[in-house]
Amino acid sequence: MSRTAMGSGPTFDRRTLLRYAGLVGATAAFSSTLAACGGPASTNKTGSSTDSLTAVIGYGNNQSWDPLQTASAFSMAAILHSYESLVEGDPVTRAPFPGLAKALPADVSGTSIKFELRDGAKWHDGQPVTADDVVFTYARALDAKENVLIHSFFAQWLKEVRKVDDHTVEFVLKFPFPYALQRIQICKILPKHVYENNWPLAVGGKVVGSGPYKVTEQAPLSHTSFEKFADYNGPRPAAYQKMLWKSIVDSAPRVAAISGAKPDAQIVENIPAANADQLRKAGRTVEFADGGNNLYLMFNTAHAPFGDKRVRQALHYAIDKKKMIDIGLRGTGTAGTSFINPKLPQSQPASQSFAYDPAKAKQLLAEAGVGNLKISLSTTNTSLVLDCVKVIKEGWDAIGVETTLDSQDTKALFSKLDNGNDFQVVSTTNNPMQFGNDPDLLIRYYYDAQSLMMTKYARWNNADTEALLGLQDQAAAEPDETKRNGLYKQLLDLISEQAVIYPIVFTQLGTAWDPTAITGVRAQGYPGIYLNQAKPV
Repeated sequence: MSRTAMGSGPTFDRRTLLRYAGLVGATAAFSSTLAACGGPASTNKTGSSTDSLTAVIGYGNNQSWDPLQTASAFSMAAILHSYESLVEGDPVTRAPFPGLAKALPADVSGTSIKFELRDGAKWHDGQPVTADDVVFTYARALDAKENVLIHSFFAQWLKEVRKVDDHTVEFVLKFPFPYALQRIQICKILPKHVYENNWPLAVGGKVVGSGPYKVTEQAPLSHTSFEKFADYNGPRPAAYQKMLWKSIVDSAPRVAAISGAKPDAQIVENIPAANADQLRKAGRTVEFADGGNNLYLMFNTAHAPFGDKRVRQALHYAIDKKKMIDIGLRGTGTAGTSFINPKLPQSQPASQSFAYDPAKAKQLLAEAGVGNLKISLSTTNTSLVLDCVKVIKEGWDAIGVETTLDSQDTKALFSKLDNGNDFQVVSTTNNPMQFGNDPDLLIRYYYDAQSLMMTKYARWNNADTEALLGLQDQAAAEPDETKRNGLYKQLLDLISEQAVIYPIVFTQLGTAWDPTAITGVRAQGYPGIYLNQAKPV
């Protein structure tokens, strides 16, 4: 991937902003072209019938439904049930299994990988799935002009996808890529006859996939309805005739939906830690999962004195992470001692652990010649962020840094960033694990030549940037696992030393369900739910 100076870098438009804003819970979204076909969600309750399921998602269903573009938590979860990739993966471990492919390839160590399509696979409109659909989808994913959200996850290592025959495709790699089967899971295959030259249909909510469930109704900001796809012949068929997914952004009514003797829903995600004991006493199963969700600091390196890494490091050392976890997260979190969550096997300890050390913070500021520092900390206004940033302010004030909290709606904050407004430091949440969990992806999501966050927001583009990106490319192309892990250790050390965009704490995500009504579900470390293995009790 070419290294581009900011002045000649990629164009960042409103569509690009909304992709990233969707990952931090933006409530503003693409305007929907779909009207509700039925009544409000309360009149569409499916109840406890073993033929139907009601689920509650803590995010809006009115953002983009384009599988190659969306970062919407609701849409991405629904897409896992309605579309398929050539290779699917376990929702927690991402261990690969065949999706639209008939089988996994025996060897992925070279620069050519072939897939034969599953016999009899059909789209929801009854048309057969063909190699043309796969080539069509990947051509768009790899097109730099289209610049879809998943583009950077493929462009570095994948040259092209060719049609061998009507039911076989060949992936041509630029170099052997160790995470190919994990990365292919990200790209859902779409029907060429539906979406060619008509992508607004996908954005607006039209879903024509090959997965076990068909979308039958879209009621923006209310609910999405599904029904079993009778012609699905893949590995994980639908266990329910119908599903109703309600969009409930506010936590109180979301928790209420899984509460009581006869809960309205069988499963609810995005459960606050404060409600866990209450729900367990009511007989619900509540689990919290570690993942990529993190509260981070992002510095504007073009705004003095934040171009000095000693200042960035000092401000991290001044934060009491234990207090943040105890008070802000009620115990459901992990200190960010590495750029990747230390609870994940992909992580390695970084050279800068940023353990709470006010004395070291003061020393670093003195070495940088910085005194009487005043900071306006820009944050989003979700309850989790507001609870946590109070601890940041307390720590910074304690070392003599006068701190003002500027909390605002997610859309407002990212609109300012997108417009190039000046800022000092941002603190909010993000979660790249919606896309995957390999170390290259977890890092490249933030640090990449085309990264909106690194280049547009943090304005970080210098010799240190080049060194980091070069090391990252070297690690991704290293075939030997031991050597690759060594390179990632160097990379994690370098990212911690620069601390341009760096996690403070990793938050756990909670899911609650009624164990008397549903089985085969797990909490996952990224937003949404996975019901392709769920069954009624």
